[in-house]
Amino acid sequence: MATRPFTRPRCLLPLFLGLFQGALLLFFALFVTYDEPSAQAEDADLVANQVYSTFPFFQDIQVMLVVGLGLLLTFLPRYGLSALTHNFLLLNFSMQWALVLQGLIYHFHHGQIHLDLHKLLIAEFAAVTVLISVGAVLGRTSPCQLLVVATCEVPVYLASEWVIVNCLGVLDVGGTITIHVFSCYFGLGVSKALFWAGRKPLHPKETPTPRSDLMSLVGMLILWVFWPSFVAVLCQAGHAQHRAILNTLLAMSASAVTTVVASSLLERDGKLSPGHLQNGSLAGGVAIGAVADMAMPPVAALALGSLSATACVLGFRFLTPLLGRKLGLQDQCGIHNLHGLPGILGGAASAVAILVVPKDTPWSHFSQLSPAGGNASEVVGEQWGDGGVSRQALCQAAGLAVAIGVSLVAGLFTGAALRLPCLARPPKQLCFDDSLYFKIQGQDESLGPGNMTEEGALALKQRV
Repeated sequence: MATRPFTRPRCLLPLFLGLFQGALLLFFALFVTYDEPSAQAEDADLVANQVYSTFPFFQDIQVMLVVGLGLLLTFLPRYGLSALTHNFLLLNFSMQWALVLQGLIYHFHHGQIHLDLHKLLIAEFAAVTVLISVGAVLGRTSPCQLLVVATCEVPVYLASEWVIVNCLGVLDVGGTITIHVFSCYFGLGVSKALFWAGRKPLHPKETPTPRSDLMSLVGMLILWVFWPSFVAVLCQAGHAQHRAILNTLLAMSASAVTTVVASSLLERDGKLSPGHLQNGSLAGGVAIGAVADMAMPPVAALALGSLSATACVLGFRFLTPLLGRKLGLQDQCGIHNLHGLPGILGGAASAVAILVVPKDTPWSHFSQLSPAGGNASEVVGEQWGDGGVSRQALCQAAGLAVAIGVSLVAGLFTGAALRLPCLARPPKQLCFDDSLYFKIQGQDESLGPGNMTEEGALALKQRV
């Protein structure tokens, strides 16, 4: 009798994932196939070129998300195992869920969905939004709650991306607006609705240790190295992709140096903050995405990287405490400082760049691949011919507003849904602790106040 209350939450995760994977197997068996091999040499060469040009970028992005982002989230000393595992689980769950949704929306023809590498890449971008958003509630949510976030966020992201890119014709080759800004405010909406009572005192397990900060810093370095692939993968091969890589490298280099300067100046003793380094060094990559392939001088990329890093560090130092006091907003990983502020800065920079770039510049035609598989630059070119650059700049601002508004509202509704008791939200005493979800060697033999098995932890949850 005593074990019944916590049996249902413990079985909910395998039940949810098992039903999902079973339904996915059935869906793929009925509707998903590969393209038929073509006998024409031209088509075969086209497929080969797509694989050779895209797959190296795809591999880089895989390393970024699985290793780099996973390690970046290990700054919580007793939650590293959970952070890495949940990040890996959400990536695979969200990517498969996005494949189903985008296949039904964009690619369902004659009763079948033809799968290729580009569709898998776009699905992985949808998963990125989930991985960023859950950073706002890292350590305070159960795996079941995280899966609900992914289930709700992916369709909203696909819908907002379609409106921003296909309807408004927004230029955002690196996902500054469609990915970073959207995921940031979706996560903040989830956090606000889930923890509506306001900001709580610092949890004793939240304080990073030198070892956890070092692991997180290694994750930042991996992300920093591979970030140009994330920005440039959707550019058309050639000059546009070359510019995107160069601009991203310049922006991230400037953000790394500026982060050291800003962090040192803000600390009284001139020492560096590991949290600033872990986030500010990546801010340039977030901001540059919207303008990476545009015809701007190299100094503009350097300036944007420096500004975004400064905004990120200042956000950690001043804005995050202010939002916590005034709005009761909890942002565990500081996604507002790394993705929100630099994302808004990059979106604004894209509008300014469009206004100042001469129309007769050889590189003034921007080319990016749309999520539906077509060429988004064709739609943009038509708009520029009719309304001119001012109209396109207005579209950039409108896309930024749509991303913030839609994500914030959807995040609030999703956060409200996470308050359901059946989703096994961890109690305050057991937040930021791997022992709640993993069997850890040496902790199951002795039962003490600070050493608790999963059964004991879940029993405590029921009492709370």
